[in-house]
Amino acid sequence: MSEEKKEKKAIFSAKNRKLLINPLHKDNPITTQVLGICSALAVTAKVKPAFVMTLSVMAVLAIGNVIISILRNGIPPRIRIIVQLVVIAALVILVDQVLKAFVFDVSKQLSVFVGLIITNCIIMGRFEAFAMANKPWESFLDGLGNAFGYGWILIVVAFFREFLGSGTIWDYPVMEKLGVYSFGYENNGFMILPPMALIIVGVIIWVQRSKDKTLIEEK
Repeated sequence: MSEEKKEKKAIFSAKNRKLLINPLHKDNPITTQVLGICSALAVTAKVKPAFVMTLSVMAVLAIGNVIISILRNGIPPRIRIIVQLVVIAALVILVDQVLKAFVFDVSKQLSVFVGLIITNCIIMGRFEAFAMANKPWESFLDGLGNAFGYGWILIVVAFFREFLGSGTIWDYPVMEKLGVYSFGYENNGFMILPPMALIIVGVIIWVQRSKDKTLIEEK
């Protein structure tokens, strides 16, 4: 029993919990490491595709991290990037086929951006910086944590862009149901344009860094 307790304690240790929690805030891949900005601009016009993209990246990053961690001792250093790209490409193809089979409408909205997960610097960065040097369980947690950190930024940006730009949330006509159009309110078309996504991300970065002075000092 003592050995089992030690094992459980190791699995859910404070260090492992940080792998899930830190990327949500102070180690966020978008706001702190400034990675994955392209998808934040491209797929956040509405909440639904942003959510599906989050799940897609989560699957690729978490599973990919585990695979690379398992193979890390057998990968020759000179071809490690090629191996990492092959793993990502295989997982992205599987995710793309699942999306086409079950959520074809969202798959069409995401278009080529699902395929571009292959070149997502967050995934390559975690493979190279973490999975190549850590065990599978820690790598799995790191993948989930960074995917969550990436995903909540996308969803928040998409929420404001869709709500203010289209008057909907998850395609539900919120503004119409509230009756604000009868008072002369009009949707802000500028919110749907890609530059607005960058502005919202900038505001999130400003809020985050103003609350956490350690980030300002580090930068």
